[in-house]
Amino acid sequence: MHGTANQPRRARRLSAATAAHFIRALAAANPEPRPELDYADPFTLLVAVVLSAQTTDLAVNKVTRTLFAEAPDAAAMAALGAEGIARHIRSIGLWQAKAKNVAALSHILVEQYGGRVPEDREALEALPGVGRKTANVVLNVAFGQDTMAVDTHIFRLGNRTGLAPGDTPRAVEDGLVKRCPPELLRDAHHWLILHGRYVCKARRPECWHCVARDYCNYPDKVAGPSAS
Repeated sequence: MHGTANQPRRARRLSAATAAHFIRALAAANPEPRPELDYADPFTLLVAVVLSAQTTDLAVNKVTRTLFAEAPDAAAMAALGAEGIARHIRSIGLWQAKAKNVAALSHILVEQYGGRVPEDREALEALPGVGRKTANVVLNVAFGQDTMAVDTHIFRLGNRTGLAPGDTPRAVEDGLVKRCPPELLRDAHHWLILHGRYVCKARRPECWHCVARDYCNYPDKVAGPSAS
């Protein structure tokens, strides 16, 4: 199958055993993966992830440095309001909608949850600007739940490698949850996001230094740059 910008080329599905080897190879190369977004607690993590939609983590970290200094919790963020939030985040994509969402979700957290971030998926997904991927990140990173947050990198990776082919992010998510060794599930989305971001890139995957290359079904593996 040939891919498009929204539907990456799909490889033949890996066997369950090979999929486990793939993930174990990533785990061995990076035993203690860490999110690249800066945060201090569940609230600042939630806001950072909401702001990261269609924006790099580096760009988000630059704006949250001053935003969180002025509004480190839900009450302060709600008081800052959309206009006050917007002053800090104008350099990132979709800043107007994001400012409104962060202000609105902060009000809800204050009014309904005493300023705390709920540990419940349904409650999280009911917040403005929070979809399944964002909820999965918060549940995983802040609360230690075994969730799989599928972003564009993981969606591409699941299809390109054969690890968990699927037409939708949810299909890829479900496939990865089924095929990931249970003891590695909590950290697996970190390994996969980092692998998709820095190695299995969208335009030209760097297959020549992929630690999971031997377990990948991508039919067009890229040779390393020729020596000069």
